[in-house]
Amino acid sequence: MKKEKVVVGMSGGVDSSAAAWLLKEQGYEVIGVTMQIWQEEEEQLQQEQGGCCGLSAVEDARRVAAMLEIPYYVMNFKSEFKKHVMDYFTAEYLLGRTPNPCIACNRYVKWESLLKRSMDIGADYIATGHYAKIRRCSDGRYTLQKSAAKAKDQTYALYNLTQYQLAHTLMPVGDYTKEEIRAMAEKIGLRTANKPDSQEICFVPDGDYAGFIEREQKGKTPPPGNFVTRDGEILGQHKGITHYTIGQRKGLGIAMGYPVFVTEIRPETNEVVLGTNEEVFGELLYCNQLNFMSVPDLNGELEVTAKIRYNHKGAACRVEKIGEDRAVCRFLEPVRAITPGQAVVFYDGEIVVGGGTIE
Repeated sequence: MKKEKVVVGMSGGVDSSAAAWLLKEQGYEVIGVTMQIWQEEEEQLQQEQGGCCGLSAVEDARRVAAMLEIPYYVMNFKSEFKKHVMDYFTAEYLLGRTPNPCIACNRYVKWESLLKRSMDIGADYIATGHYAKIRRCSDGRYTLQKSAAKAKDQTYALYNLTQYQLAHTLMPVGDYTKEEIRAMAEKIGLRTANKPDSQEICFVPDGDYAGFIEREQKGKTPPPGNFVTRDGEILGQHKGITHYTIGQRKGLGIAMGYPVFVTEIRPETNEVVLGTNEEVFGELLYCNQLNFMSVPDLNGELEVTAKIRYNHKGAACRVEKIGEDRAVCRFLEPVRAITPGQAVVFYDGEIVVGGGTIE
C-alpha cells in the first residue's frame, strides 16, 4: 500500500521538528519545508532575527530533516506574505485597528499557499507543529479542539481555516503538552529540543510596530493629534494613532493624576480617546469576516464561550447573526478591551464553533 505523503512546515523550532518525527513514526512519507517569507539575505540579519521564520531557522530545520532522513526544501512565499500579512498589518493600524498578523499568516500563507503548492507536488496533507487537534464531527464537518497543552493552545489563531484546509491538515503535537514534546525531542536527539519559543511578531523583532509602519509607509504616517475624553474634551497630544491600542496604559506620556487607558481610536478625526479602567470594559461586540467550523452556519442565538484575544481566558456570551456576514455578541458580564481588528473566537467547551473579526 502506498504511503500517504505529508509536507511538514518546519520553522526550525522544537514543535515542528517533533511533528515531522511523529509523522514519520506513524508511517507517512514526510517532506520537510521551510517557508521563506520576509527575511533579508544578509548574514548579519540571519543571526539577529532568529524568530520563528528567521534564516537561522533554515539551518536548524535542514539539520533536523537530515537527522530524520527526510527530503527538505526551502520554498519562497515572500510575495504572499508581503500582501496578506505585512501590508494588511500596516493598513489595519492606519485605520486605528489592532491586527493579528499570525492569524492572517496561518490562513493565507501557511495554509492557502503552502497547501496549494504541496498538493501540486502530490502531497495528501500538510502538517504543522501547532498545539491544536483536528476533529471530525458526526455530520462530517471538520473542526478544531483545544490541545493537551492548555497554556500553549493555539486554536484561537487557527479559527479561520476552511473545511478544505482542515481536511488536508495534520497536527500531531496537539495530543501532547509542551514539556512532553521537549522531552520527546531530547530523547530522540533533536538539536531543537531546548530551543526557546519565539515570542515577537517575526517581521517586527524589536517590537516597535509604529517604527515598522513608518518605514513601510516611507514616513507617511498619521500625524500627532489630540488625546480626548469620550465627550471630546482635549487632554493633550498623542504621537500618532499607530502608536496605540485599546486598553493601553503605558507609554501614553500624559499625567492625569489617576490611571487612564486608551478606550477608543478615531482615525477619521485623528483622536485617541482616554478613559478610566471601567470605561475599557464593554458587554457588546460586532464582528464580521465570519468563519464556522463545528456548525455550517449560525441559526438563531447560540450560547458560547468567546475569546477576544490570544491570551484571554474566554467569557460566556450569546452570539447571533444579524446579517449575511455579521454577528453580534452579548457578553453576560463586561469584558476588558474589546479591540477592533482582533479576532473573536467562539468555543463550545473544547471545540471551536467559529469566529470572526471584531469591527
